[in-house]
Amino acid sequence: MVKVLVGATGSVASVKIPLIVSELSKCKNAIVKVVSTKHALHFFDKEQLKKDTGVTVLTDEDEWNSWTVMSDPVLHIELRNWADVFIICPLDANTLAKMANGLCDNLITCILRAWPQSKQVIVSPAMNTNMWEHPFTEKHLKVLVDELHMEVIPPVSKKLACGDIGVGAMAEVPTIVNYVKMKFGLTE
Repeated sequence: MVKVLVGATGSVASVKIPLIVSELSKCKNAIVKVVSTKHALHFFDKEQLKKDTGVTVLTDEDEWNSWTVMSDPVLHIELRNWADVFIICPLDANTLAKMANGLCDNLITCILRAWPQSKQVIVSPAMNTNMWEHPFTEKHLKVLVDELHMEVIPPVSKKLACGDIGVGAMAEVPTIVNYVKMKFGLTE
């Protein structure tokens, strides 16, 4: 059984989280959990996702509410230990910068900071074309790939939510799901 942790960050592409989770949940040899930033929840309903797929969405509040005394488990460490792979889709520019610089100020970035190098992280960036083409993006992606050994499913070109046309849209759901299925031998 492959334990898949899906991370959602504050890009409008988080509207696709229910589709991604639904497709991955259909795999009989996968167990899926979701972690989300507060801003990603603007784009999907975590209660509806649980109702539709049975998958719970964990947030920063869950991290802080689950710990009261020194002997309590720490959620970001528990999730790091549980998961076989961490897929962050969408990866917004803010979280990309945090990851590349080792910042850990929310559940997703704390999991990543504690993530063992022996386990895979796959990211699928999503941002405005101007953000995608910014020199910092290239620099940050280079750190993720060259130093942290993460895999990147590149964005595509299309009309973005803001109305601009260009590269920056998150890869299509089938592209992401099929990549993960092939890489980890997931079957329906």
